[in-house]
Amino acid sequence: MTTLLRARRVLTEQGWLDDHQLRIENETIVAIEPIPAGTLVREAELLCPAYIDIHVHGGDGVDVMDDDPGVLERLAIHKAREGVGGWLPTTVTAPLADIERALQRIAQRYYRGGPGASVLGSYLEGPYFTPQNKGAHPPELFRELDTAELDRLIEVSQNTLRVVALAPEKPTALETIKHLKSRDVRVMLGHSAASYEETIMAFDAGADGLVHCFNGMTGLHHRSPGMVGAGLSDKRAWLELIADGHHVHPAVMNICCHCAKSQIVLITDAMSAAGMPDGDYSICGHPVTMQNGIVKTESGGLAGSTLSLDAAVRNLVNSAGVAAEDAIHMASLHPAKMLGLDNSLGSLAVGKRANLNALNPQLLLQNIWINGQAVLL
Repeated sequence: MTTLLRARRVLTEQGWLDDHQLRIENETIVAIEPIPAGTLVREAELLCPAYIDIHVHGGDGVDVMDDDPGVLERLAIHKAREGVGGWLPTTVTAPLADIERALQRIAQRYYRGGPGASVLGSYLEGPYFTPQNKGAHPPELFRELDTAELDRLIEVSQNTLRVVALAPEKPTALETIKHLKSRDVRVMLGHSAASYEETIMAFDAGADGLVHCFNGMTGLHHRSPGMVGAGLSDKRAWLELIADGHHVHPAVMNICCHCAKSQIVLITDAMSAAGMPDGDYSICGHPVTMQNGIVKTESGGLAGSTLSLDAAVRNLVNSAGVAAEDAIHMASLHPAKMLGLDNSLGSLAVGKRANLNALNPQLLLQNIWINGQAVLL
């Protein structure tokens, strides 16, 4: 089946193309070409790649850790409504048996497929952290790094485990990073009290970047650069960013984009309250409260977010002064590169999968196509 989509502007890796059309055969983009003269119809104002959210705990009232086979389908449809074509369901610190069951459910969805945003694999956030910057993670369940245990988790995931987050100051962290990289698993650093020097050593060992940069880690100080300073100054590091204006001030988002524009990966870190009304919820088995869209623990700390990825793009543009094309790349091309999937996802190019969003001039989602098929919003 051939689909033709015409737009006033089409975003490619090289920038915007005015009055161009995409020709799609089944799941693949086969041509990006000028709209013939005299053709007045436009299916979209702006066409851009569908977003990729690599860090998602929940939304629409459900959690990735819920022991219910219908949860991932519900979340996949929820994510598609915010312009996400692919995502990584993300676990939290929990008993190992609960984590294993979650990884098994994610693997089943990965291989089976289904409606909504495609599951691209799983992201293990916890339990390999340290208590000083625990966030909402229960420190009594933190574990020491063990390559045999991680190999078991990779096996349980049927080789769909894409990212492991860990604290780089833990014993055997450097050896573990090298081992995970040999298994083609990305390693992100966070929920940690590591120094600048420890973080650089982890990057030298192959670590890929920082978990929700600025949050849950040692901050930037002019005499002690910390994990944030290591990430901002080392071009090897991918920097997850929660651009909701609460986790990171808009001025700091602006600074981050000026220092490391090509390294930023927009994430939501969304939890079950995303898309839901204010009220009481839970994360990591502990009660949290959402008020005015901000979720906090009983002690007042932030507990995940209720951000949508399309709102994150708009926030960078409207609050941090980032160009629309750069913000969109941070939500599409950069996560695809980070995951090693940019040969098929992350940008609009001939030969790539037809995952794309139609946006209005205010960057609000109008339509989304996943694998060449229009998704009913």
